[in-house]
Amino acid sequence: MVLTETDRQLVAVIQDGLPLTAHPYAVIGEQLGISEADVIVRLSELQSAGLIKRMGVVVNHRALGYRANAMVVWDVPDTDVERVGELLAGESCITLCYQRPRRGSEWPYNLFCMIHGREHGGVLRRLEQIIQYHALEHITHDVLFSGRSFKQRGARYVMILPEKFRG
Repeated sequence: MVLTETDRQLVAVIQDGLPLTAHPYAVIGEQLGISEADVIVRLSELQSAGLIKRMGVVVNHRALGYRANAMVVWDVPDTDVERVGELLAGESCITLCYQRPRRGSEWPYNLFCMIHGREHGGVLRRLEQIIQYHALEHITHDVLFSGRSFKQRGARYVMILPEKFRG
């Protein structure tokens, strides 16, 4: 795939988020002088080529009243981390769930999940329900509540491309 100038402009436009409208791709198409269908096709091709990894929603939980945001870190046996991760990711209150390498004995955690709530007690009660429901009492974990909120944003794409994508 060789990137066109329109592709470069398309990537630049989506970096700041999609327009909040019923037809965001039509609005983007208008900005770029192409059709809504062309925007969708080009984005799909850019994803297939691996230039865009994924597209998703960035939610400002605090603005929606969810001020008790907790990262739950787990020390899951490596042989069980995929199974436990799938259980946690399937819970409606968990918005992120991912594996990371441990960092020595001071940071033994290898599975992370985010729970958003309106108040600390509600988050802790929900976590306890999840632990009991999935029989996770034997897995060491810690709850880290956010003290402040940082700017949330989507991916930034730098247009320095491998040779195979240059036109």
